[in-house]
Amino acid sequence: MQLETASARAMAAVMSAGVLIACASAAGQDAGGSGSWPSFRGPAASGVADGQDLPDRWNGETGENILWRTPIPGLGHSSPVVWGGRVFVTSAVSSDPDATFRPGLYGDGDASTDRSLHRWMVYAIDRRDGAILWERIAHEGEPIDKRHVKSTYASSTPATDGRIVVAWFGSHGLHAYDVEGRPLWTVDVGRVDAGAYDIPSYEWGTASSPVIWEDQVILQVDTQDDSFIAAFDAATGETIWRTERHELPSWGTPTVASTAEGPELVTNASNYIRGYDPRTGEELWRLGGSSKITAPTPVFGGDLFVVASGRAPERPLFAVRAGARGDITLTGRATENEAVAWSWTRRGPYMPTPLLYDDTVYVLENSGILDAYDLETGEEIYRRRVPHLGSGYSASPVAADGKIYLSGEDGEILVLTAGPEPEHLATNSMGEWLMATPALSHGVMFVRGARNLFAIGRGR
Repeated sequence: MQLETASARAMAAVMSAGVLIACASAAGQDAGGSGSWPSFRGPAASGVADGQDLPDRWNGETGENILWRTPIPGLGHSSPVVWGGRVFVTSAVSSDPDATFRPGLYGDGDASTDRSLHRWMVYAIDRRDGAILWERIAHEGEPIDKRHVKSTYASSTPATDGRIVVAWFGSHGLHAYDVEGRPLWTVDVGRVDAGAYDIPSYEWGTASSPVIWEDQVILQVDTQDDSFIAAFDAATGETIWRTERHELPSWGTPTVASTAEGPELVTNASNYIRGYDPRTGEELWRLGGSSKITAPTPVFGGDLFVVASGRAPERPLFAVRAGARGDITLTGRATENEAVAWSWTRRGPYMPTPLLYDDTVYVLENSGILDAYDLETGEEIYRRRVPHLGSGYSASPVAADGKIYLSGEDGEILVLTAGPEPEHLATNSMGEWLMATPALSHGVMFVRGARNLFAIGRGR
């Protein structure tokens, strides 16, 4: 691993990265962390932010309840993140004017043929009016790896703590800026060969996102042959700890949660779902029996970690008690043990991360099947098909104020009531493909489409 410090990026005489962080601007700190959406799926990957008072209906084409719309160049399935007065997004801008991706429900493992010159970008946007405050080229050059034809070279969501913004672009590095756009450090983690476990020549690219926890940037890097998880100092990029993993490529984001047993870092992957001590990187527990391809992110609630995977035949859904230790893999036909509160097979989602809301686990399949389970017992509450067009769902559900929002690839966002008897309140068209999970902050839903970033709200 090679570390390029701020000085190597023409920052030598300015000030140290630590001082830059300590002197973060009022614009970045505005409103503090309260109500912010700092990483993929928001705080602790929950996907939940009550108190938004969002409208039930809007339209991305007519402008109804659209506060602003800002074009974002290039391609990116990364979600927006929000802190104070700023929204941060990433993108990969190809020099090929016809660069695209292919949405839809299909099983092809093909890679994109676009290997033209790219610019990997980080954008800061004013949350009030959608103006681009700054943009930075994190890396420029030809892609080192291929990407899945349905993915992009910017599918990992950035993370922020109001002081720094961190973006990971796989083989093109982990990049940190302060909230004013000044580069702080870059870490080269080497080539990240992520693709089909059974056909190594297939290259699909990365999607796991960094998270920031107590001045650490934590990154899960699962590849064909040199997987690891590591924590980097948020001020300098120096490695704090690094733990090797015997794993297949995976695409889920790690989750850190404060539990009754102390902080736990949980990762989703094929060989094992694992729990770690985020302070040291020490493995605490492991759970086998997952799928060979894993994409959903672990979520936490009620002192349970819910972890899922959607590739057949296993397609598991597990609820693991906080504080587990050792190998907690289920044996025989068991569906629970001392550490695993409950589990299901053939119910896990392939792409969308489950949603934990009001003691209920909501699981959305790519095909539009929505399940609800009791968080404590795992008992099925309902299993229903929701309306969708031909391309299905890749984005993860989010929730606020008793409502669940489902973003379909074809450009429509469904609004459903939460609870045992879901009511379909509205179907809202954005007018373009939707692959990224929305962000919720201070009465606004930020939706990243294939071409634009939208702010949805009541206009107050």
